[in-house]
Amino acid sequence: MMKMLCMPARARRAGESGFSLIELMIVMVIVGIATAAISLAVAPDPAQELRRDARELALRLAVAQNEVRIDGRVIAWQADADGYRFARGTWQAVPGSAIPTVSTLGALDTFNRDDELRPRQWRAGPVEVTPARPILLTSEPIGAVWRLELRRGGVTVAVLRDAAGGYEVK
Repeated sequence: MMKMLCMPARARRAGESGFSLIELMIVMVIVGIATAAISLAVAPDPAQELRRDARELALRLAVAQNEVRIDGRVIAWQADADGYRFARGTWQAVPGSAIPTVSTLGALDTFNRDDELRPRQWRAGPVEVTPARPILLTSEPIGAVWRLELRRGGVTVAVLRDAAGGYEVK
């Protein structure tokens, strides 16, 4: 028993367990890499959100174009930094006529009860839209070609309309 109490300090340290500074540093680096990977995977990519907004807009523009062809009333698409909406004139009775006319003098039909064409907010946050003017969708089978650009934080996504009424996102 006496020999154990009188052991040199070097012999006692060799039997002790613990972590070296290098081992602790390696663990800290691994934890840091894992944390960064998780935070990047969870955080939404603004460019991806803007592309998603553009794809959804192209689909809704096609739906609105079909609605115009069925109903005959022009639909206007209008956007601002927060979102966009579709609107059209409402049918108004004409005294002495059996045929109603479309009027934009009163309240507009903004498709509030329509799942596809109701007013929407941009998912990507505030978006700059070029051109800033409303786009009119008409019942003409061959329409004007146009380009709509959505811009946010240095990322630009374009929605293109061809003469046949097809939409493409670039």
